[in-house]
Amino acid sequence: MSSVKHGFTLTISGILRAHYGSNADQILDGNLLLQYLNIKTRAANRGSKSRAGFANHYALYVLVEDYVNKGFHKKTGYDRYEGAQFSALFKRQRELPFGSKLQNHALNHRLNEEFKKYFPTSEFLPIIRDAETNHYWINENLLKITLGGKNLNLAVAVKEIIEAYIKARQSAFSEFMEYCQQLIGIEESGQAQATEFIQGLLRPNVDARVFEIVSYAILKEHFSGQQIYWGWSPDELNAEYLMLYKTGRTNANDGGIDFVMKPLGRFFQVTETVDAGKYFLDIDKVQRYPITFVVKSEDSVKQILAKVEAQAAARYPVQAVVKRYMQCVEEVINIQELMQRYDAVLQAGGGDNVIKEIVLQSRIEFNVQADDDEASAEADTEEE
Repeated sequence: MSSVKHGFTLTISGILRAHYGSNADQILDGNLLLQYLNIKTRAANRGSKSRAGFANHYALYVLVEDYVNKGFHKKTGYDRYEGAQFSALFKRQRELPFGSKLQNHALNHRLNEEFKKYFPTSEFLPIIRDAETNHYWINENLLKITLGGKNLNLAVAVKEIIEAYIKARQSAFSEFMEYCQQLIGIEESGQAQATEFIQGLLRPNVDARVFEIVSYAILKEHFSGQQIYWGWSPDELNAEYLMLYKTGRTNANDGGIDFVMKPLGRFFQVTETVDAGKYFLDIDKVQRYPITFVVKSEDSVKQILAKVEAQAAARYPVQAVVKRYMQCVEEVINIQELMQRYDAVLQAGGGDNVIKEIVLQSRIEFNVQADDDEASAEADTEEE
């Protein structure tokens, strides 16, 4: 068996056995592309809250699918094939489940770079690309294996493995969404169940996207009950409730700020790390405007701030610089603080709103179709 073993390895072995019988384990051990897929499918059985990571799977899938559709798994001549057009591959990627917002990075370089990281001595990379014509090929050398004097082509098995992974991830997320739906409308007697559910989504090992969605849902409801008065003169004041807005894709590496509060103009950034360099980079993005950091950590707020300041002092020998950056950290909200605010939301009767917001944002993030009676209401929200 491959050195990497996890729940989905059994599925991979089962698919290989269906094609190659008792040689399945030997084939898995002897082919780098299958070993790569074995590594990349570890998330299949971890539930909906682990990161799915479809980009590299789909880059590989659309090229292998093109290869099979053209019949090259049964015939020779792939070396003379003109290649698949980028536009066709990119369109196909986005038609696949959870793929509607994928970018071109995996096709262009990320898949090859990651493959090289796992197998630095391999003479082959999965994707061959002609930048001039923008045509792509799967590296056929990684699809072929010789066993017992027979030449085998693994393309169909590779395609089926990725399809099985997609199906497993869909199933896990569907269960998550169904559970969310079940929790909508929990009566007061069932608040303990809701609290346990939310606590499960606020753990350090949870997918960053889920953590960001849950953080937003809690904070949005928490602040929605707070009212401020403002105006252009003391005699003409406006009463307005605080409103938190998401400003972009969940966990997107887009250089943006995650949440913005109206009318106070507070900025919120969700992060998985306690890294002064990242915090200060976020602060510099907005010209040292104060930012509240929502941190996926069980450390206390004091511990988080102490770590950031210690890292900053090691990086910047000038105390005035460190002080200026630290003053831009308006607030730190850790997992414990999020749960305390969620408890306050429950006491105020807003627990259902938190669950509904999690369902809504999860549907948008994971491209899950809403029920017919809700789809039209959410259509505008789901468009980028």
